[in-house]
Amino acid sequence: MKTSVESSYNFNIRKIPSILLGIFAFTVLILSQLFATSSLKNERALIAPPPQLQHFTFGYSESMADLFWIRAVQDFDYCDQKIAENVCRNNSWLFKMLDTITNLAPKFRTPYAAGALALTVIITDVDGATKIFEKGVKEFPHDWKISYRAAYHYLYEVKNPQRAAELLIQAGKNGAPPWVFTLAGRLYSDAGNTELAEALLQEMKDTQQDPALIKRLEDKILSIKASAK
Repeated sequence: MKTSVESSYNFNIRKIPSILLGIFAFTVLILSQLFATSSLKNERALIAPPPQLQHFTFGYSESMADLFWIRAVQDFDYCDQKIAENVCRNNSWLFKMLDTITNLAPKFRTPYAAGALALTVIITDVDGATKIFEKGVKEFPHDWKISYRAAYHYLYEVKNPQRAAELLIQAGKNGAPPWVFTLAGRLYSDAGNTELAEALLQEMKDTQQDPALIKRLEDKILSIKASAK
């Protein structure tokens, strides 16, 4: 007949595999959470709003646009699919955010003026910037700064001097400095190659734009000058 001590000992022995299994499972769970967190931090996998969101806002389109804009400005430099240094694949996360924002609130000026500039200058999502600038020019045809910045984009990123000249003339007719008309006529010559970019850089400094935008544009101007030599 087994004593109570022996019975207790045998019971504890039988429990050991279960305890070890529990510890192992807990360890695996903790490690998986740590690796998942590390992976998310490294990849910064940001999710854009779903398409057609504007149809499900229940009258709060502008409020939602404000919230999405506040979120977007925190990651102006985020590129989910980098194809080269400072070059992001088209249809980027930032473009999707700006596209949603401008669909929710078409008369919200800042995403066109600042957001599209971030697309073209910081992450170089050329196709995305083109779409947002065109939406901005359509919604704000008399806002010369949007037309002016769109002209920069068309000249240096899209390589379309004709469209850039059209936008400069549009900007000039709506309050831009008179010299934009002269520059529009010189876009096809080497003399006007960096003038628009340098003028835009000065305008950004004068209006105290985001330092990251200014620094990136300065780098682009140096690159343009180097390639022209």
